[in-house]
Parts: sequence; C-alpha cells; structure tokens
Amino acid sequence: MSAYQMGVLFFVFMTGSSIINIPGTLIGKADNGSWLSLLLSGGIGFLILICILFLHRRFPTMTFVQYSRHLMGTPLTILFSLFTISFLLQMQSAIVNDVGLFMVSSMLRETPMYAFTFLIFAISSVVVRAGIEVMARMFTLTMILTSISIFFVLIIAIPDYNPALLLPILPKGIKPVLHGAYFTFGFPYVEVFLFSMLLPFVNDGPTRKLSKTMLFALGINILVLCLSVICAIMIFGSFAGEKPYVFFSLARVVEFQEIIQRIESIIGMSLILGSFMKTTITLYVLNLYLSQLFRFENTQTLVMPLALIGFFMGLVTVDGATEWGYIVTTIHPVWTFAAFIIPLLLLTVIALFKKKTAN
Repeated sequence: MSAYQMGVLFFVFMTGSSIINIPGTLIGKADNGSWLSLLLSGGIGFLILICILFLHRRFPTMTFVQYSRHLMGTPLTILFSLFTISFLLQMQSAIVNDVGLFMVSSMLRETPMYAFTFLIFAISSVVVRAGIEVMARMFTLTMILTSISIFFVLIIAIPDYNPALLLPILPKGIKPVLHGAYFTFGFPYVEVFLFSMLLPFVNDGPTRKLSKTMLFALGINILVLCLSVICAIMIFGSFAGEKPYVFFSLARVVEFQEIIQRIESIIGMSLILGSFMKTTITLYVLNLYLSQLFRFENTQTLVMPLALIGFFMGLVTVDGATEWGYIVTTIHPVWTFAAFIIPLLLLTVIALFKKKTAN
C-alpha cells in the first residue's frame, strides 16, 4: 500500500472510538484544561511514533515481532509478548464494548448489547480476511464520510458557542491536567504501538515520506480531539464532564433554522463506523502478531477464533458502564505501559547500541 493509505489507516485508528469516549470523560477529569492533557499525552504519542519509525528505518521489511526476535531472541520475545497479546485481546473487546454501551445507553435502549458486538466482530473478521489492501481502500472513503459528518456538526454549532466558558483554564491547578494526560496516554496514544506491525506493508518510496505522513496524521488526530473537547466545553461548560458521550449530546442540541434538527443519529452512525474501522485494524494486528510469533504459514487461520474470543470476552468482562469506565481510565494505562512501552523502549535501546557498535 502507499504511504498515504497507511496515513489514512493510522488516522482512522487513532480517531475511531476516541471521538466517542475521550471528550466527556476527559473533561470530567481535567475540566477546562482538557486540551492541555491531550497536548501532553499527544506529545508522548509522538515520541512513541518516533521510536517505531526509527526501528522501521533500521528494519524496513520486518514487523515488530520479527525484529524483536532478531534483536533479543525468541525466548524474550515470547515472554514480553504475553503482556502484549493479553492487552490486544482486551483492546479489541474494549473497542466493541464501547460501541455496545453507546448504543444501549443512547440510541437503542431495549436492544441487548450482544446484538451489536456480535455483528461488529463478524463484519470485522470478514474484512480482515480480505486483506490490508482492501481495508486501506475501504476505510479511505469511510473516513471521508465520517470526518465530514463530525466537522459539519462542529460548524453548525458555531452560534451556540460561548468562549467565556473556556476560562479559567486551570481552575483546580495542574493535577487534573496530569490526571487527564494519564488517561489519554493509555487511550489512545500508547496504541500507536500497533502500527509497528503494519509499516512494512508500505512499499511507496523512501521511509522519509512515510515518516512525514504518519507524523502529520497523528498531529491531525490531536487537533481533532482538542477541537472536539474545546467545542464541548463552549456548549455545555462544566456539565460536559457529566455526559459520557458528549459529542453525541452536542449533535442533539445543534440546529440550523428549522431545516436541520436532531442530527444525532447521523453522528451516531459515524461514530459506530469509526469504532468498526478501529476494531478491524486491531483484529488484523492481533492476528498478524500471533501468526508471526508462532510462525503459522496461513496467516488467516486465527482470524475467526480471535473475533469469537473477543466477543465472548465482551460478554463476561463488562458488568456496567461505571466498572468499564474504571477499567479504561485506571487499569489500561498501566497495562499498556507493560504491554507496549517497555518492549518498545528496550528494542529501541538495543537497536541504538548495536548501531553504535557497528560503527
């Protein structure tokens, strides 16, 4: 695929379910300084991406599993992969559960959650079996439609914005901002790691072009999330933190004359599409990771079983939105640090040391 298509996949992955869950929860933790939290955690995301791009330049034809085995051997690779695989399984279930909780709490309250989660996993597994080229082409069009819907809502809400609600920026000091940065580090910016498994599929010119595309896509993601947080604050003020799906609530209140009203269903569908795309990419990476770790010849063998495992995990791990919110905001950042950051930093240091030794 081209560097542009990889950039599209990256933007879709980073923005997909984030636009649903980040604004309201983050405002509840960091108040008016929420956008500062995003800048802090987004800066860490840039550092993670730089490490991944550095390793990709050293090993342009290898995925994370392959150059991990090359740099520190198979036993250590398998040991660290226990944490990585466990979180990837949890992650695919988490994305789909977010969609299910959103649907049963905001749109179709009488429908059981498994009716949504099963369909998303079923469709995602079929798309994964079709291949990454099909995903890139399909998601380009879907991303355009989703982005247009989101920016359309933000634009027609302009008359309702009250910039005075943005002040004071730090009403409770710096601690809430750091708390918000901790939350957004665990979701979504540490998840940049997953693209260490996908970068070798780009065969469009030098790695410098790919690096610029990926960095640009991450910058746009940070901008979109900051913009959504700021707009939510200008509409709802401090009450935005009490709305779990604040962007959906924002779409409910905006209107243009008597022509455009109650457009939250369009936003709901756009947000579901974004989460579906992120689920598909996560399932693809999980399947590829396991296939390369255990050296399966057929990389599609595990797709359906992994999707089924994710569906069953969603049935047994979620007792309600409150418990799920605690898991995502408190446990996930620690878990992702052990699963993604520690092995990535270790490989980066080893690669730097071997480079200096070779010189």
